[in-house]
Amino acid sequence: MGAGKTTIGRMLAKQLDKDFYDSDVEIEKKTGVKIPLIFELEGQDGFRKRESLVIEELCQLNDIIMATGGGAVLMPENRAFLKNTGKIIYLRGKVNDLYQRTRHDKTRPLLQGGNMKQKLERLYIERDPIYTSLADYIVDTGAQSALEITSHIEAILKK
Repeated sequence: MGAGKTTIGRMLAKQLDKDFYDSDVEIEKKTGVKIPLIFELEGQDGFRKRESLVIEELCQLNDIIMATGGGAVLMPENRAFLKNTGKIIYLRGKVNDLYQRTRHDKTRPLLQGGNMKQKLERLYIERDPIYTSLADYIVDTGAQSALEITSHIEAILKK
């Protein structure tokens, strides 16, 4: 959450001349409503079911770059879809960096209400081991610019 999946994914797709898909954007297109409203009406479980359906559909496409929501890896079926489809790149950020990138963002339901930094820490502790075990490549986002990260990933993929 806040690692730059959408930004980096979009840039990488452009550099590699591939189509880009963001699973959250695809969910919003299918439902006609924003993610926070889905969370409000259906809760996290309802959202995750919708997310799994979209990820399964996107995994049927060939030669694309896909960004998923940060919690997509919590669902075993999503991990299987992604692992069986292509290369998984984990954009790993430090909690403080993620906090700096997301602290003014009101569109992230899991970070609303209470101490946002503590929530990010809990999400990181929950998700990092899953991403680490699932990833084909791990790219630390740290102080690098989006362009530097994109170029690094492009070099990895060309190996």
